[in-house]
Amino acid sequence: MALPKRRHSVSRGRKRRTHWKLKALNLVPCPQCKQLKLPHQLCKNCGYYDGRQVIQIQTKEKR
Repeated sequence: MALPKRRHSVSRGRKRRTHWKLKALNLVPCPQCKQLKLPHQLCKNCGYYDGRQVIQIQTKEKR
């Protein structure tokens, strides 16, 4: 395994790490319930995808 001959400076290491940032999620509103959701994914709030209901979402009932 190769080993460095000289120490890298702090600024050189920080320049390399500038690209380690998180990207913001690309959220779009659901056409049915208007909640934000990931594109091309099932809406976790209403259970709709592509204009049709795929799963039945159960809500908690108040006593």
